[in-house]
Amino acid sequence: MCSHWVLLAFCCLGQLCADQSLKPQIAAPQLASNNPTLTTVALEKPFCMFDSSLHPNKSYIIYLYTMKESASAISSLVTDNSSKPLDSTFQQTSGGQLGPYKAALFNVPNCASPPKLADVGDVNKVSDVLKQYLFRVGDDGTCLYDPNFLAVCNPPLAPDTTYRFKYVLLDSTEGIMKDQTLWSDPIKTRKVKLPLKIDTWPGRRSGDMIVITSILSVLVFLLLAGFLASVSSAVMGSEDSSAETRSVSQTTQQSEPRPQLSSE
Repeated sequence: MCSHWVLLAFCCLGQLCADQSLKPQIAAPQLASNNPTLTTVALEKPFCMFDSSLHPNKSYIIYLYTMKESASAISSLVTDNSSKPLDSTFQQTSGGQLGPYKAALFNVPNCASPPKLADVGDVNKVSDVLKQYLFRVGDDGTCLYDPNFLAVCNPPLAPDTTYRFKYVLLDSTEGIMKDQTLWSDPIKTRKVKLPLKIDTWPGRRSGDMIVITSILSVLVFLLLAGFLASVSSAVMGSEDSSAETRSVSQTTQQSEPRPQLSSE
């Protein structure tokens, strides 16, 4: 059953399903839980999207562009007049507010030879397999502040903000765009919850949490009851011992002969 779900997820992930669409897709929940997060979005890599645009003896690379949905449609272009992709950065676009910025570049995924599905069940290989299928936007928290960082910067996204994403196929030799996807559907990062707004009502907790809480409550009650019983027993024992000591003392005093007064 697990293999069936994994196969289904990878099918959709590789854009092999019948309802494929040429735009970036958010990662399937079976492969990326808690997605999006406050500052990241995990996307499926463009498996098999650009196969018709690939030619033998040519070298290609994929660019990933990111922009906020609030950016205007006019500023959503990712190439100049000569079809060369823009090198706009996170800083230059105010984090995608003024237009798209280049968030990543990677090799074209090999549709003919994807990672082995059998490796998903291997805990030592599953991380590498997911890295080949997925890309997490906003996963680099240090590149903005590193003066020696020269690669493409992929800084954290803003919480509670809607973004769109686009893949571009670049001919590495000519340096021009050969193909591109549509902009993705709007994807919104999660909103920060204030401590006072976090729902702590038991009805929102999972069944396991309720069972664990109940067991711990019973154990605490039993420990407290045992402690009180031992204290009570010690106090009662002390009182009985004190009463017995007084009784023995009185008996001893009564049994001692009283001195008789001599009469002259």
